[in-house]
Amino acid sequence: MIQRRQANQAVEQAVFQHGQLTKKGMLERAFAFAFRGLVYAQIWEDPLVDMEALEIGPDCHVVTIASGGCNVLSYLSADPRAITAVDLNTAHIALNRLKLAAARHLPDHSHFHRFFAQAGRRDNIDAYHRYVRPNLDEVTRRYWESRDMMGRRRINAFAGNIYKRGLLGQFIGSAHLLAKLYKVDPAEILAAQSMDEQRVIFETRLAPIFDKKFVRWLTEQPASLFGLGIPPAQYQALATDDPEGIAKVLRSRLEKLACDFDVRQNYFAWQAFGRGYGDAPLASLPPYLERANHPDIVERVSRVDVRHQNFTDYLGQCADASLDRYVLLDAQDWMSDAQLGHLWSEITRTARPGARVIFRTAAAPSLLPGRVPEALLDRWHYEVERSADCTRRDRSSIYGGFHLYVLKQG
Repeated sequence: MIQRRQANQAVEQAVFQHGQLTKKGMLERAFAFAFRGLVYAQIWEDPLVDMEALEIGPDCHVVTIASGGCNVLSYLSADPRAITAVDLNTAHIALNRLKLAAARHLPDHSHFHRFFAQAGRRDNIDAYHRYVRPNLDEVTRRYWESRDMMGRRRINAFAGNIYKRGLLGQFIGSAHLLAKLYKVDPAEILAAQSMDEQRVIFETRLAPIFDKKFVRWLTEQPASLFGLGIPPAQYQALATDDPEGIAKVLRSRLEKLACDFDVRQNYFAWQAFGRGYGDAPLASLPPYLERANHPDIVERVSRVDVRHQNFTDYLGQCADASLDRYVLLDAQDWMSDAQLGHLWSEITRTARPGARVIFRTAAAPSLLPGRVPEALLDRWHYEVERSADCTRRDRSSIYGGFHLYVLKQG
């Protein structure tokens, strides 16, 4: 109970920027309450783009925000020396530790794939009790065997569809329900046989929904996007990314997801439109679930250290010039200028020669210029063309910008 209270306080410190009785302050407190449970059963940053930009080598110590854990395990396929995964969300910590234990102790790839990629399998609960449960720490075991706000044992989500759970899963479910009120099934696009057909389905079936008066009104409410894990500060950044407003921004992001990549090779599209990973052998999967990567994941899983901790606080415990790669996800969109300055001071202090930092933003531009002290930012080179290329190729499609910074020599 004490640990959960401390975690809630840490989330509040990260989110709260306005007074309690102000409109923005009330929205921030509503978001912090929503963020206390599971948010992301699957992380929404493309690990292939991440690994290309990070150029992970065998000497690299990667520090990343854990989120749903998909990319933490996927980075192991690049053979880093160590990964430290930090997160303020207790549910994300429990999910990461469950995935690590499952990778280490489930008997083979078939069990592992079934547990995290296939829905509606009671066998997963049997496998949990036989192989995974005896190897979990007490806190993680207690989380998965306790009940959620609906009275359901959390571990039973793996007998159904874990990707329908959590804040994001519920948001996607609500979006599907909204589409069906307009007689549109988002899953239609998954049957497309070509990218041309994907675009036709998007333009004739999905795009018109964003012109509906109710949908435009709904998307103008900041709380409507809490399910995407978007706090009020990030909502404002997202809303400014197109002069025609937030509905146009969301439409363009969905268009990229629906049209710019072959849905048969994009598991983010399957999650958004089909609420799962699809059926093998055609299913597109995160790297950590691919059969070819399984032996490496199992061999290297002990290199991951999961910590229930603030990213900046963890860096503060590290020695000078001791870390190599930093993955901030979109967390900086939440931060005040003071928090950004403190974070980048610690990143710069702990960075080894050749260090790389990647992050994403709701809006297209990097948010660092003018907000991080110039003396700090001058230590880093912003890879403009590489960042733009990674933005274009990020299959998750929900962010305005991907950004890569490399520590300057000398």
